[in-house]
Amino acid sequence: MQFVDTATVAVQAGDGGDGHLSFRHEKFIDRGGPDGGDGGKGGDIVFAASRNQNTLAKFRFQKEVKAEDGQPGGKTRRHGKNGGDLVVPVPVGTIVLDGERILADLREDGQTAIVAKGGRGGFGNAHFVSSVRQAPRIAEKGEDGVAFTAQLELKMIADVGLIGLPNAGKSTLLGAISNARPEIADYPFTTITPNLGVVDVDNEASLLFADIPGLIEGAAAGKGLGDEFLRHVERTAVLLHLVDGYQNDVVEAYQTIQGELKSYKVDLTSRPQIVVLTKIEALGDDIVKDQLAALKKIIPKGAPLLAISAHTKQGVPELLRTALKMVQAERAKTEAHEVAEADDSYEGLPVLRLDAHDDDRWNVVREGDTFIVTGAKIERFAARTDFDNEATVERLRDIMRRMGITHALVRQGIEPGQTVSIAGYTFAY
Repeated sequence: MQFVDTATVAVQAGDGGDGHLSFRHEKFIDRGGPDGGDGGKGGDIVFAASRNQNTLAKFRFQKEVKAEDGQPGGKTRRHGKNGGDLVVPVPVGTIVLDGERILADLREDGQTAIVAKGGRGGFGNAHFVSSVRQAPRIAEKGEDGVAFTAQLELKMIADVGLIGLPNAGKSTLLGAISNARPEIADYPFTTITPNLGVVDVDNEASLLFADIPGLIEGAAAGKGLGDEFLRHVERTAVLLHLVDGYQNDVVEAYQTIQGELKSYKVDLTSRPQIVVLTKIEALGDDIVKDQLAALKKIIPKGAPLLAISAHTKQGVPELLRTALKMVQAERAKTEAHEVAEADDSYEGLPVLRLDAHDDDRWNVVREGDTFIVTGAKIERFAARTDFDNEATVERLRDIMRRMGITHALVRQGIEPGQTVSIAGYTFAY
């Protein structure tokens, strides 16, 4: 299957079912009371991280995901069936965005997130019975489910990311130390998709290695393949920067990749890294020594510098042990930082999260003879109002009076017959 790490998909949660308007009609029962049932809730859209998924390629053909709508209510207070949730499996490491806003960051296998909630079902007229309203002719419409266009990005979560110029030996090393079988040849861009491999270290621990392909000068600006895959470097704990020992200028080769890491939208040069001189099996000891000395002068202070041969395995065990130690230290540091952030955010007071659905704030703006009312709560009521039913419109007017909106309309000079607009719905004052 072709590797795809970005996708766009239309997301549509299920609409809520309409409430039912009906009265009991049974033999020997005069003036039967209201018995209209409530509509069912629309299904949610749920994204779920799965290690059985490794690409977003299916979304090239599946451009829309839609959950089931809730069913309308029925007679005898029958509640409409709720719409089924739609669970969408995606690879571990997938981010779901609505524009610039991150809705879900799925980093662990089995992790789920509701990215679009289904609409609530409308109340049937049986719901509105009270001591002063014995025969309500009010039934609500179901709410629309949340709909938007989602951008999906896959950022591989690996312990170690292999970086370097084309033909630096990344695929050869990955093939030598893991169960991965990357394509290998003596020309640039042999690797055109990120490869993953699980590497055992002394039969005591394992690391997940990722071969990040296609980095050349200008990659961060869109040249070569690198700009497509630099995102996968963001989440690797440690970078393994491979430099071809046969390069005429190993310093220039190293600095080229460092420049691309720095130019990326997130500066990646501060990421812990191990610098590795590769392909030393046919190089003389003096050449290897000179190449290492040149690199030592320019690499970050404290970064390990090693020389290896993936073919003969020279230096490879030491490299894996060094990588394991650095990954463990980095993961521990990250966990400690997350715990500290959680502790700093707690000040002994309960954290209250205001649901936008319960936000009572509103605003009235006059445009000519039209008065536009905005606000989360009143807009929700308007969306559930059947404007072809005068009784439900009168209920909306009553809600506006209780919320103080009607008073604001009067203060702004509204006259009978002028238009009120709420969330695109219009009616006469």
